[in-house]
Amino acid sequence: MELEHFFQCPYCLAEISMLLDPSIPEQSYIEDCEVCCNPIQVNYQFIDGELHTFDADSIEQ
Repeated sequence: MELEHFFQCPYCLAEISMLLDPSIPEQSYIEDCEVCCNPIQVNYQFIDGELHTFDADSIEQ
């Protein structure tokens, strides 16, 4: 079961919705903002099926 998580784009400040998979304890990847298309470094961690940390940071270009 996936978890919908909302966060703010670090570039355009738009609210973004992302589906996270709690069966994968930790992930780190780059995803483009669906509004402004800038790359966002996404890092998150689940502990015991609960979202423990989530970071969405700009990538300095």
